[in-house]
Amino acid sequence: MNLKKPKMILIDVDGTLVDSVPDLAYCVDEMMRRLGRQPHGEARVRNWVGNGVERLVRRALVGRLDGEPSDADFARAYPVFLELYADNTAQRSQLYPGVREGLAYLETRGYRLGCVTNKAAQFTIPLLEHFGIHDAFGIIVAGDTLAVKKPDPGPLLYAAQHFGVDPGDALMLGDSRSDVTAARAAGFQIVCMSYGYNHGEDIRDYAPDAVIDSMAELADLI
Repeated sequence: MNLKKPKMILIDVDGTLVDSVPDLAYCVDEMMRRLGRQPHGEARVRNWVGNGVERLVRRALVGRLDGEPSDADFARAYPVFLELYADNTAQRSQLYPGVREGLAYLETRGYRLGCVTNKAAQFTIPLLEHFGIHDAFGIIVAGDTLAVKKPDPGPLLYAAQHFGVDPGDALMLGDSRSDVTAARAAGFQIVCMSYGYNHGEDIRDYAPDAVIDSMAELADLI
């Protein structure tokens, strides 16, 4: 595979750096219990993760990937979830194998690194700090940093502007269709992790420039 050596690399969080589903699923199920409803279980929640917690709560309320709950149901449920997740951001989550090795390689090679996620800053910052990787990033663009989030290219272009890097010299590392769509629209190269959250679909179906099984493989890729 022929990847152009980038000057900047932006990295997603959920499904790329961190397996956050155990905490998210706990909070979803506890929210459902507090609402007097049946919990869904981690396996179902895993297929709903990837577009921010607001979207996750909506999916949990209707019990499927698509569809919308009533405004009243959402207004009741969302604060419950936020309270739960504030206390359970990193209680059960884990870095994926190879993440520390991959970040260490990128840092030793002097790549400008940024983090671009749809997770709100109030959850993103503590999560990255918990795992001791917050300071690896020169910029963190969270889901509420801008008025738009992935799959809109805005967050990627915002980070590129911050570093003064042309989009053609940038690479996005993610795990989902949303990452691929944002990267293509921004003019970035896109590498995806094979293990992430893509609603049960094979990320290869969306034709990223490369798919890897571990961030440790970046040493061979770039």
